[in-house]
Amino acid sequence: MTKAQTNPLSEDFHTFSLIRFAFPSMAMMLFMGVYTITDTIFAARFIDTNALSAINIVCPVLNLIVGMGTMLAAGGSAVVARKMGSKRAGEARSNFTLIILTGALLGLAVSLIGFVFLEEIIRGLGASELLLPYCRDYLRIQLFFAAGNIMQVLYQNLFVTAGKPGLGLVLSVFAGIANIVFDYIFIVLLQMGIRGASLGTSIGYMIPTLAGTIFFFTGKSDLHFCRPKMDLAVLGKSCSNGASEMVSQLSSAVTTFLFNGAMMGLMKEDGVAAITVIIYSQFLLTTLFIGFSMGTAPVISYNYGSQNEKRLKKVVRICFCFIGAVSLLVFLFSLFAGRHIAGIFSGTNTHVYELAKDGFSIFSFSFLFSGCNIFASALFTALSNGKVSAAISFFRTFGLITVFLLVLPRFLGVAGVWAAIPAAEMGTFVLTGCMVCRYRKH
Repeated sequence: MTKAQTNPLSEDFHTFSLIRFAFPSMAMMLFMGVYTITDTIFAARFIDTNALSAINIVCPVLNLIVGMGTMLAAGGSAVVARKMGSKRAGEARSNFTLIILTGALLGLAVSLIGFVFLEEIIRGLGASELLLPYCRDYLRIQLFFAAGNIMQVLYQNLFVTAGKPGLGLVLSVFAGIANIVFDYIFIVLLQMGIRGASLGTSIGYMIPTLAGTIFFFTGKSDLHFCRPKMDLAVLGKSCSNGASEMVSQLSSAVTTFLFNGAMMGLMKEDGVAAITVIIYSQFLLTTLFIGFSMGTAPVISYNYGSQNEKRLKKVVRICFCFIGAVSLLVFLFSLFAGRHIAGIFSGTNTHVYELAKDGFSIFSFSFLFSGCNIFASALFTALSNGKVSAAISFFRTFGLITVFLLVLPRFLGVAGVWAAIPAAEMGTFVLTGCMVCRYRKH
């Protein structure tokens, strides 16, 4: 049996087999979402809502860190998977090793710069004097583990490329459980406050990072560490090809900053806490779309690299049908369970709860369109069309949101803040449809 026959990416996927292949990535992202919002839940429940607000104030820095990892992961995965599909395994391993090393060095650089300019960064993000000490304590620990954060993002993507999506799922489960356990220990038992929340999350980062490093050193899969060859073209291709994912994270950073500014002006710290509930809930509910896109992207890249047009079109068709069905379910869940989600973060007798509950009744409509937009961006990345992918991400996560966020609150007040994201997703959905139709024959 040849390597092409044994490679999991070479399978002739049908609807259920493709969903089964992508399921570990979906579950992995869901667990990542759970342990990402664990900080905010513990912060709101066992510290105070000012801690919740502070986490969202420094969130743009975390977006930048994750964006670097996601850019290298998505773009590098496409490069590596395509070379594996083209039977160039040696090149694929060298490129893979180079990408991982680059991610680690980027993390160290972020840590150094962040520590030097910590105070300036926090004040620049709009922290009030009340929130300043919370932000300082939380961000300092996150910066210390920046390299681990980037590498865990890289590994979670490249486990799929290596044909081991189940390993990524297992590690995500352990990371999520560890984060919850350590949050309880540090925040509730040891009374470490927001520093405990940050430390619990950081320990969660390190589980996939350490396990992934050990796994890829052992050489138990076709994709493993080797002596890398410096290839700036590969790094450039990975960065440009994954630019849409970086654009998405940077855009999230800017729009989070704008959301915080708008709500601070309208409702002070309670407004920032309420928008934090919405933003983190959005991330949790869109993890299904992100995970499915991550899980299927290497299959698309592999078939693109092997020039199997029939299988490629079949996989894409299945993906869009699945995304459409899940989008409807997520929308209905968010619409009818929004107040219960808000109640998890904050007591039902608080102003933060009332603001977040009202927000869900408007914000939920974004899920009707976000799934297709997320997958379309990942699709064009997998097909090495970084420009279209970046355009979709830019309009979805920055361009249109910024316009609507600057305009709608002037006329609708707080309701305009909640409506900005659904309006942006709807506009991006039109662009996505145009791009898919335009490139359909390609």
